[in-house]
Amino acid sequence: MPKENPLGEQHHRTPEHMTIRRANTDIVTAPDGISTGPFKVEPLLQSSVDGENTAMRAIVGPGIITHWHSHPRGQLLYVLSGKGRACAEGGEIVDLHPGDSIWFAPHERHWHGATDDMAFSYLSIQAIADGASVHWFEPVTLKEHAS
Repeated sequence: MPKENPLGEQHHRTPEHMTIRRANTDIVTAPDGISTGPFKVEPLLQSSVDGENTAMRAIVGPGIITHWHSHPRGQLLYVLSGKGRACAEGGEIVDLHPGDSIWFAPHERHWHGATDDMAFSYLSIQAIADGASVHWFEPVTLKEHAS
């Protein structure tokens, strides 16, 4: 059974008017149990309302990768800095560089994170379905990460 989005536990709606969030405000540590180690998250849009989007900036240290997870309406990642890696279940691991974008289809199990030697930051956008934007699963095995 997947875990629900630990970042979206509170009931939120996206703003109903123009809203400015200043850079580097509200940065938090991602919850335990979703990656191989701690990483920072800056929520940009928060919602728990079906059809609305959530967005965040993630700052991931070297060697940190997420656990397997999926998004009920898919996820767009846009790489801001560093070097990352990503893999959809059953696929090949791909390297990610600044300016790259990657789309994960709805319900597509995948993981992403930083390479062993470099930090990685990205912007992610995902929509809400049935009150959640992500479902978390088991950790990636060493064999899966090394493939």
